[in-house]
Amino acid sequence: MIKVGVVGGTGYTGVELLRLLVMHPQVSLEVVTSRAEQGMPVSSLYPNLRGHTDLCFVEPSLESLSQCDLVFFATPNGIAMQQVPDLLAAGVKVIDLAADFRLKDPAQWKQWYGMEHACHELLAEAVYGLPEVNREQIAAARLVANPGCYPTAVQLGLLPLLEAGVVDPRSLVADTKSGVSGAGRQAKIDALLCEASESFKAYGVSGHRHLPEIEQGLTAISRARGHTTAPELTFVPHLTPMIRGIHATLYASLTQEVEDLQALFEQRYRDEQFVDVMPAGSLPETRSVRGANLCRIALYRPQGRNRVVVLSVIDNLVKGAAGQAVQNMNIMFGLNEKSGLDMVALMP
Repeated sequence: MIKVGVVGGTGYTGVELLRLLVMHPQVSLEVVTSRAEQGMPVSSLYPNLRGHTDLCFVEPSLESLSQCDLVFFATPNGIAMQQVPDLLAAGVKVIDLAADFRLKDPAQWKQWYGMEHACHELLAEAVYGLPEVNREQIAAARLVANPGCYPTAVQLGLLPLLEAGVVDPRSLVADTKSGVSGAGRQAKIDALLCEASESFKAYGVSGHRHLPEIEQGLTAISRARGHTTAPELTFVPHLTPMIRGIHATLYASLTQEVEDLQALFEQRYRDEQFVDVMPAGSLPETRSVRGANLCRIALYRPQGRNRVVVLSVIDNLVKGAAGQAVQNMNIMFGLNEKSGLDMVALMP
């Protein structure tokens, strides 16, 4: 059994992670931390976990967490980087679901997150946890930076096109929509029911924190295939009045004729258990992946022109966060990737 601790188990990502971990056949959940809820039974805050764990929230400490084989950080940005060095020194593996180790450039981190990085010496070591790209590196890692939700949907949608070198990397557009849970559990006026319901709006148009992460990932994908032009992405996120889900509509311009785009995607993802390339003409829905660690993709070439449109949907809390983190854990410990994740999406 893998002894697991969760730092920051009170947010939406944290409870989703706990939901998956308590059902995982190879996991022993040992520690769940929260300074604010210290002493409270986990199942009192989240009654869906009643009967699945008797743990109480405890204050995070190196003493308790160092008894684990793996620690997940489901904390706000800037927390994990304060504690990870000591955990690694104690022989504990770490998966960070926040953004502390996603960007490789500490100056870029400061630009987008407004603080100095506390352990920039670990940025080069941290493995970006997108299994469909970095599976071998994840398997050997002791520190994994779990991707963000938008970056997961966007990168998986554009990956086959960039790897094949058939689109102009400067033509990329990501028009994305997310449910309100992506804003987190803390009280925010914009996330209140009366504010978000029956409305639809863009945000972060002039610059969103996930943009450098996506461009960094797309650049790595492109350069790994010998392409020299760095991708440029126009990224516009939107808030939709639903709880879960991300829908990314992606655009790219073809630079050469491709005989069968559908076959290109099907070939790329034929061995990926958590990416579903749907039949031609499909329209993937966010509800078809709700609660599941799955990305569904469909693609179009409208009017036969040189513009490719890719539709990519995920559950932002599962494949976009906690589910992908568990998938990474499975890889790090040599387990079947579907262990604890072999579930059907919730409908309706």
